[in-house]
Amino acid sequence: MPRAAAAALPWTAVPPRSARLLLALLTLTAACAGGDDAGIDRAATTTTAADTTTTPPETTTTTAPDLDPRAADDPQGLAAQIVHAEGAIADPATTGDELRAAGRLQQVVYRALSTRPEWDEAVDAALPEGLRPIARANVDANRELRSTLRLRDTLPAWRIVEAAPADELRRYYEEGQSLHGVPWEYLAAVHLVESRMGRLRGISTAGAQGPMQFIPSTWDAYGEGDINDNRDAIVSAARYMAANGGDCREGAPCNLDNALHRYNPAPTGWYKRAVTAFAERIRADERAHLGYHEWQVFYATTLGDVWLRIGYEEPESRAVTEADVANGAGPR
Repeated sequence: MPRAAAAALPWTAVPPRSARLLLALLTLTAACAGGDDAGIDRAATTTTAADTTTTPPETTTTTAPDLDPRAADDPQGLAAQIVHAEGAIADPATTGDELRAAGRLQQVVYRALSTRPEWDEAVDAALPEGLRPIARANVDANRELRSTLRLRDTLPAWRIVEAAPADELRRYYEEGQSLHGVPWEYLAAVHLVESRMGRLRGISTAGAQGPMQFIPSTWDAYGEGDINDNRDAIVSAARYMAANGGDCREGAPCNLDNALHRYNPAPTGWYKRAVTAFAERIRADERAHLGYHEWQVFYATTLGDVWLRIGYEEPESRAVTEADVANGAGPR
């Protein structure tokens, strides 16, 4: 929050459907299979005087994308899930619910691994070589973000909404880059870290608000429009970052480290390292933005992480429960 003061793949991608088979064979968390009469082709029945031949109906079974994934509970399982998620996200053919499922799986796996450093070596060994630096960067970024968490026994007085479409948000990032020279990938990464790309509506303990989490005094100096509007907040963040070295147009200083430090002057530098990791991943493969766009709002509590689902809304903080941890908070 601002303060006042590839498309060629680097590894052999597993197509989404093949990856689901791999996960099933490895007895990992699998998506539910479903089918009803709409998925059955009714075969014709042919009758003659001599005999009656009935062709049995052909049944088609489909596997629905799992939009509520769970991380595996062993290193090899996590590695297989990473292969599936990253391969699906990088594949231009992955769209709709398959892309949503891949992004959500990617998030829960990296969150899980960020709390298990003792598994790093085993996961790394189980991954294809080209995927290892991608996984490391994401895990490291998650660890940076978790490093300053204060676990609470309550859930926050926030409202969680759907994110605007990824292509709409990208237009805003690119507008910020065009006007102020801040690379769009960095604006996307700030948006991801600050509010999960606009999902989180609430005021932080420091008083920051809006999708780019502006302190009111900083908004007064650099903001234009509505602090709670994605477009206005993103372009204003670009203006603020450019004023602090984030302008990377030819001849400009392009000091993104300083721009991120001024945006959130965390004394250990965790904020700028996390944002930079996400931004550089998007620079390396712009489809990474589509995966990150599906990341949800999780809240760390004394009982465990709670998924604040779309539609969660609490006017005041309330006690966290075991059911919140198991099922998420908000409508299912």
